[in-house]
Amino acid sequence: MSTTDVEELKGKLVLVTGGGRGIGRSIALAFAAQGSRVVITGRNQATLDDVAYEIRHLGAKAKALPLPCDITRKQEVESLNREVTRRLGAVQILVNNAGIAPAVSFLEMDDRLWEEVLKVNLTGTYYCCKVFLPGMIATGWGRVINIASTVAKVAYSHISAYTTSKHAVLGLTRALALEMARTGVTVNAICPGYVDTELTLNNVRLMAEKTGKRVEEILKLFKGTSPQNRLIAPEEVADVAVMLSSKAADGMTGQAINVDGGAVMV
Repeated sequence: MSTTDVEELKGKLVLVTGGGRGIGRSIALAFAAQGSRVVITGRNQATLDDVAYEIRHLGAKAKALPLPCDITRKQEVESLNREVTRRLGAVQILVNNAGIAPAVSFLEMDDRLWEEVLKVNLTGTYYCCKVFLPGMIATGWGRVINIASTVAKVAYSHISAYTTSKHAVLGLTRALALEMARTGVTVNAICPGYVDTELTLNNVRLMAEKTGKRVEEILKLFKGTSPQNRLIAPEEVADVAVMLSSKAADGMTGQAINVDGGAVMV
């Protein structure tokens, strides 16, 4: 995690969806380390509580509020907004991180899986933007950071639903950036490659089962997609989220920043 202090982030109210594990956890910890007030949300209260516990032990300046929410249900997102506003005020930085990435061939994919991926990755992001943007606009400042993926720009086999959803998230990011351009709110996307998280490792195991290869072989293939020949650390994604929320990024909006070791150069 970056040790660089971003003074203007102290006291800012940050909401991280999918904050109980992986990239979301690292993002929540990174903002908390800056002195931001962090709300972490997701479906699993236990994992949220674990991250909140970690944050509270960063020091006296670190504050966390774990609140469960299913972002695929707009009424739950609206209820989350009311609860956060009542207890802490309006969300100033929204990190749309919640997502799922099941690996399956297109013809073998159940229609319900397609619908679930789009519901979580795209519609959930849409609901959160729709609900939390008005508060940012009202105060004349805000940051929306959508965690997309390099597959928002290119495609890989066996993840057609995920690829489609992330292409759409990038389109939403760019459209919102134009509409928000004169409101003081910036909207950007971060596009990680393969990140060293349980989500990636689950897909490694699944692919190993499907192909009959060893897990180590599949993991080597995943690492080999990057010219740096490695998985990205979730903390590296978190540092970019902090940067995009800083004053240094006032002029950055509608951007899709790759964090992938050079795998995708567009």
